[in-house]
Amino acid sequence: MKASLAILIVLVFAGLAAADKQYTNKFDNVNVDEVLGNNRILNNYIKCLMEKGPCTPEGRELKRLLPDALESECSKCTDVQRRNSNKVINYLRVNKPGEWKLLLDKYDSKGIYRAKYEAASKKGH
Repeated sequence: MKASLAILIVLVFAGLAAADKQYTNKFDNVNVDEVLGNNRILNNYIKCLMEKGPCTPEGRELKRLLPDALESECSKCTDVQRRNSNKVINYLRVNKPGEWKLLLDKYDSKGIYRAKYEAASKKGH
C-alpha cells in the first residue's frame, strides 16, 4: 500500500513508540508543515536516520521501529500518521530528491517496499 514507504517519514516526525497493536498516537499532533518548513530540523532527522548525526530519543525510536513499520505496511499506524506520511513523502520526493533517494537506498536497498509504494500510488490509493 501507499503507506509502506510513507511510514519512514511519519516516524521521523512522530517519534513513535511501540504498542502491542498500534503505534502510540502521542505525537499525532506534531505540525508536519512546520517541520517541513524548517530545514534545520528536517535535516537533523535525516542525518539521524542516515547515522550521520546525533539522534533525539524520538529519532532513536524511529530507527528501532522502522523495519517493522515497513514490513507491516504501516499496519500499526494511526490514520493521522498515514495522512502525515503521505504529505511528507510528497514533500521529500519533490523538494529533497537527493535525501529521499539516500533514505530509500538505506531502508529499502532491495526495492521491495519502494515497488509496493509505486504500485499503490499508480492505483490511486
